[in-house]
Amino acid sequence: MFRSHFSSELSKKLVGEKITLAGWVHRRRDHGTLIFIDLRDRDGLTQIVFDPEISGDAHALAEGIRSEFVISITGKVAARPEGMINKNISTGEVEVHVTDMKILNPAKTPPFEIDQEKDVNEELRLKYRYLDLRRERLQNNLKLRHQVIKHIRDYFSDNGFLEIETPILIKGTPEGSREYLVPSRLHPGNFYVLPQSPQQLKQLCMVGGLERYFQIARCFRDEDQRGDRQPEFTQLDEELSFVTQEDILKINEGLLVELSKKFLPEKRIAHEPFVRMTWKEAMDNYGSDKPDIRFDLSFVDVSALMKESGFKVFSDAVKNGGVVKALKVSGKADMSRKQIDDLTEVAKSKGAKGLAYLALDQNGEVKSTFLKFLDENGQKELLKFLGVNKSDIVFFSAGDFVTACESLGQVRLAIADMLNMRDENILAYLWITEFPMFERDKETGNLQAMHHPFTRPMDEDIHLLDKDPEKARAVTHDIVLNGNEIGGGSVRIHERDLQEKVFTLMNISGEDAERRFGHILEAFSYGAPPHGGIAWGLDRLVMLFAHEPNIREVIAFPKNQTAQDLMLGAPSPVTEKELKEANISLRPVK
Repeated sequence: MFRSHFSSELSKKLVGEKITLAGWVHRRRDHGTLIFIDLRDRDGLTQIVFDPEISGDAHALAEGIRSEFVISITGKVAARPEGMINKNISTGEVEVHVTDMKILNPAKTPPFEIDQEKDVNEELRLKYRYLDLRRERLQNNLKLRHQVIKHIRDYFSDNGFLEIETPILIKGTPEGSREYLVPSRLHPGNFYVLPQSPQQLKQLCMVGGLERYFQIARCFRDEDQRGDRQPEFTQLDEELSFVTQEDILKINEGLLVELSKKFLPEKRIAHEPFVRMTWKEAMDNYGSDKPDIRFDLSFVDVSALMKESGFKVFSDAVKNGGVVKALKVSGKADMSRKQIDDLTEVAKSKGAKGLAYLALDQNGEVKSTFLKFLDENGQKELLKFLGVNKSDIVFFSAGDFVTACESLGQVRLAIADMLNMRDENILAYLWITEFPMFERDKETGNLQAMHHPFTRPMDEDIHLLDKDPEKARAVTHDIVLNGNEIGGGSVRIHERDLQEKVFTLMNISGEDAERRFGHILEAFSYGAPPHGGIAWGLDRLVMLFAHEPNIREVIAFPKNQTAQDLMLGAPSPVTEKELKEANISLRPVK
C-alpha cells in the first residue's frame, strides 16, 4: 500500500495514529539532527519529520532526497508544537514523524521551481507541462474546471436534458472558420473534418425528437491564435425544442447565477435578472457587441449637430451616411498630451483616422482640436447638448457606423483602465440580442451570416429577406461577462424553404447547398420542430472564474500561440509509408 490517506484527510483527530502518505518532495529543510520535508500530493502539503531517534534508516535515506523525488512514508501523526502551527495550509496543526520511507523514484533538478509561484518563460512551461501541472496554480485551475463542469452536468440533468456525444469525424461544411482535414485511408481522395462545433448535429438531434440536448463538446478550428483562442477547445453545447428565445435565456441565466454564487461568492452580480440590450443599442452606446457595463461611460450621438458644421471630417462623415459619436469623461480635462496621444493610437488601431477632443479646464477655457471650425452658436450648442462642465473632456469619433463606434469603444475601455474604473468584485452579465442577420464579406462583397447560416430571422423581418436583407435582424443571443463574450446562440430555422432562401441570399447555389447541407435540408422535410440553443466557451468561462489572463492556464495540455504542442512536438512529420497509406503526396514548401 503506497498510501492510507491524502493530505486533506489529516487533522488533530488522527494524532497518535499510524498512517502512510505518498507524493512528491515539495521542499526539504535540514535542521541538523532533524530533517523536515513538505510532502505534496494532489490535495495539499504535509510536514514530514525525520528523527534519527525514531528511525535511523529513514533519516539516512532522507539525507539523500531532493525536490520532486517521489516517496512513500509511514509514521505517526503528531500535533505541532505551539508556535509552529502553519495557518496557511489545511494540515498546519499536525506533522508526521516518520518510521519508514521508500524512495519510489528519484528526480532530476526541474528546469524551473515547482514550489514557488515565480514568472517562468511560457515556452519552457509548455515544453515541461507535466511539471508545470504540479504547481498549485495549475492544480487549482483544473480542480475549478472539473467542479464547474460537474455542476453544469448536474444542472442540465436536473432540468431534463440528455448528454449526447456527437462524432468528431464529420463531413466538411464550412461555416466561417478554417477546418482541420483528416484523410480517409479507406476512401482515397476523400476527407473527414474535425468539427468547428456540433451545430448541425445538435439540430439533427432535435429533428430526432430528443428535445433537450447538451454536451461538453470538443471543437477544432484552424485559426491564428490569441490569448483566448486555441486550435482545439471545449464548449458547453445546448439545443432545445419547442422553446422561445425567452426559454433559452431563462435556463442559461439560472445556471450562470448558480455558478457565480457557488464559485465566486466574494463577488457581486451587478443585475438580476441580467441586463438585456440589442446589438444596435450596444454599438450605439458603447461601441462594442460585448460591452463592459461595470462602469458608466456611454456615447452621445452628435451627428445631427455636425451635419452642417465647418469641420469637414465630421460633416463629410454624416453626409456619407456615417455618424459622429462623443464620449464625455467628467473631471478629467487635465489629461496629459501623452495620454491623449495614446488614446488616439487606440482609436486608429480600430480604423479611425484620428481622435478629436475638446476639454473645458477649471477656468472655463476651452482646448480643442476642432472647435475653431464651428461658429460661436455651433460651439455653444455643442457644449450645451453634451452638458460639458468645467474640468470635463470629450472625445469624438467620426466615420461609418461600425468604425466610428468600435474605435470610440476601444477608447472607452482604455480610459476605464487608465482611471481604474473596472471593479473586479462585480460580475456584470449582459445579454446582447437582435444581431444583424447578415454582413458583407470584405473581400467578395457577398452577404454572409453574422452568426451562422442556420440562424432564424425575426418574424417581423422575414419580409426584408426579399427586398432589403441587410436590414433583417436575427433571433440571436450572446451572453457577455465584464466585456468578454462567453457564449452565443440563436433560435434556428426549422423550415426547408426558409433555409434554402437564406442559402440563396448568401450566394450558395442550390447545387452547392445540396452538396454541403443536403442532409439537414432533407431532415427539415420530415417535420423538424421549432428549436434553438446556445454554446458557451467553457475554457474562457473558467479562465474568467480563475482570474487568469489567457485560456492556456485552465487547459491541461494547451498549444502555444502558433498552435504547436511543445511537449509532444506536434505537429510533426510522418513517414513516407504513412503518407502512402493515407493517399497523400506532399508538395515542397516554398
